[in-house]
Amino acid sequence: MKKILVLLIATIGIYSCGGGEQSVADIIAQQDLEAIRAKKNDITSQQKLIDAQLKSLDSAIAVLGNEEKLPLVNTLTAKKELFNHYLELQGDVSTKQNVLIYPEMAGTLQRVYVKEGDKVSRGQVLATIDDGGMSSQVSQLKSQAVLAKTTFERQERLWNQNIGSEIQFLQAKTNYEAAENMLSQTQSQLGKSTIRAPFSGIIDNVIKDQGTVVAPGQGSEVFRIVNLSDMYIEVEVPESYLGSVAKGKEALVYFPVLGDSIITKIRQTGNFINPSNRSFEVEIPVPNKEGKIKPNLSAKVAINDYTSEDAILIPTSIISENADGEQYVFVAEEPNADGEALVKRSVIITGKTQGANIEVLSGLADGNQIIKEGARSVKDGQKVKIKK
Repeated sequence: MKKILVLLIATIGIYSCGGGEQSVADIIAQQDLEAIRAKKNDITSQQKLIDAQLKSLDSAIAVLGNEEKLPLVNTLTAKKELFNHYLELQGDVSTKQNVLIYPEMAGTLQRVYVKEGDKVSRGQVLATIDDGGMSSQVSQLKSQAVLAKTTFERQERLWNQNIGSEIQFLQAKTNYEAAENMLSQTQSQLGKSTIRAPFSGIIDNVIKDQGTVVAPGQGSEVFRIVNLSDMYIEVEVPESYLGSVAKGKEALVYFPVLGDSIITKIRQTGNFINPSNRSFEVEIPVPNKEGKIKPNLSAKVAINDYTSEDAILIPTSIISENADGEQYVFVAEEPNADGEALVKRSVIITGKTQGANIEVLSGLADGNQIIKEGARSVKDGQKVKIKK
């Protein structure tokens, strides 16, 4: 190394002091632009030659002195593992038991028995409507029906004893049946004055107050009742996933507003492809034991559409691509005890991506040392040193 420094100093001295030629100072003093440029070009050429010679000498010194500096890289080991791929979609929570309750007869809302937030059972009385005297009419019809029944039974006994005419017997029977039918119809009509819960759930809204005049038809809603125990999410899945998204597939549901997630399974898949967006509907049940999940709540749904038991996953960031569109990675082959290895470029075929990782279908084997850090600065066939 000392000899190199002496050679360099001597060379600089020659260019500076002359060595039979005009010195730099003399040429500058002459103020000749062409001569100055010529001198500069000459010195630059000599400098490049010296730099090349110094580089060769450094390489020889490194090899002879066992001081070769290899590029340092980090590697990851390719290994087979379980890989679940999820199709991510957006949906809203719905319930099939979310209905508005309308009155079935006109009249004054006489009594409201529930308030908002009350839990009710199927068939429970929610409100009553003034029947306009229909209950008195029912009582009268009951008395008439009892009388008609008694008359018929007596006439029947006489007819069985061959007493009386057939017309009397038939007339008594007809009167009895007509009285029963009239009573049944009036009781059915009277039953419409009582508003009952069509299913078990929660009273979400009491729309009409007690004393309000109501009538059947649009705009006369009295209650909204919701059942929060049978919730579901309906999402639209692109038709390209028709073969991989089926009933029973696992689904992860996340509710951003609640910061909560659940694991469930697909309950039903649609049998119709929507021609406007080329998708089919999938229904996913949502358990709601605590009652936190509400209708129309936004949810992110991840459906398991692909599973591999022995997949090799690598970060997408370490994959490069050549001019032919082939993807490749660098593998550190047969590292020795000192961590030194040869670099080999391996062309790969990739599959599905999940997050920052991608599945490698071919080109890598279980146990390969794939260069992770430093992959962008190495070349095929180069010798590298793996960091411990």
